[in-house]
Amino acid sequence: MRILLANKFWYRRGGDCIYALNLARLLREHGHEVAEYAMSWPENLDSAWSSYFAPKIEFSGFTGKLATFSRCLGLPGEGRSFARLLDDFRPDVVHLGNIHTQLSPILAKLAHSRGIRVVWTLHDYKLLCPRYDCLRSGVTPCTDCFKGKLPVVLNKCMKNSLAASSLAYAEALRWNRRQLQSATDIFICPSRFMQEKMREGGFDSGKLVYLCNFIDASACSRKSYDIRDEYYCYVGRLSPEKGVRTLVQAASRLPYKLVVVGDGPLAGALPESPQIKYVGKKDWQEIKEIVGKARFSLIPSEWYENNPLSVLESLCLGTPVVGARIGGIPELITPENGMCFQRGSVEDLERSISEMFAREFNYEAIARSSLDAFNAERYYERLLQLYV
Repeated sequence: MRILLANKFWYRRGGDCIYALNLARLLREHGHEVAEYAMSWPENLDSAWSSYFAPKIEFSGFTGKLATFSRCLGLPGEGRSFARLLDDFRPDVVHLGNIHTQLSPILAKLAHSRGIRVVWTLHDYKLLCPRYDCLRSGVTPCTDCFKGKLPVVLNKCMKNSLAASSLAYAEALRWNRRQLQSATDIFICPSRFMQEKMREGGFDSGKLVYLCNFIDASACSRKSYDIRDEYYCYVGRLSPEKGVRTLVQAASRLPYKLVVVGDGPLAGALPESPQIKYVGKKDWQEIKEIVGKARFSLIPSEWYENNPLSVLESLCLGTPVVGARIGGIPELITPENGMCFQRGSVEDLERSISEMFAREFNYEAIARSSLDAFNAERYYERLLQLYV
């Protein structure tokens, strides 16, 4: 089978990119011909198809903003390089990932117009919420735009800017539910929570398929799962919606050591504490070592996390997880591999951290069951059924 994967970036930038890269490798290992499409970007990995990639756009300056506007709305002339790739590669399936803004849903429309099957894995809520994360003022969960998109302008949801919010509104009107559904055969929802929110937003249930993401088992292999140090860890973006302020506040009140891995807008702005060690951004091998030796990892998110890769990776390394009770996080956590706490509650998080240090876990059993649950081969078999 000939499969064309599209994602706005083609390097390990975030969970959506890692998913796309792992999927490309998985499909090639099974003998499929795979082409990729992304936006040209300096950090992109080498690709035999990079000459087709969309021109780079940035959001700064008049020219950059004009290019962004054109790309977002799929104005005439946009998508020409993708159309050439479709005609030259002639895929059986186009599998979309994170494509809004830098690429745009024009990709689905172009593929559909050629009679090509279109499958779309949803990594965030952009099809429901113009600012993608269902947050009001960056902190409060909100579903006001599920039925109509005008609230994004009224609330100035994009950067508290009327201009940016109006562009997001125009993009949502251009790529409305009818347009998206007509050009897409299957929407893959990595969490049941995402699937339900898409239903709430009026999408056809017959096109919504739940399929939890998979993991690269080889990347999570460890010689021993029982060697643990006396600390817990957070790995992720340092930004308000990730709940790191709540985490740091709770951690500073407790005697346990917290290791914080990551970068973001709150880097350098979070309070210092003898119990907290900020180590900045790390590569996977360093993250693997930190998470693999932690007593547990923590995901304190305060937005509707979909199917967070950090939880899958932690569990596959045999490391239990404490997660906020929001979005798709609770679907991944059981009494055997961790616990959940009330979103945004410093007191409940303190209680959960203390309880986790008092508990005993079978780390190897967590790893084995998680590697089986998020097995790439099982994912591949189910995905192949969606491709035909």
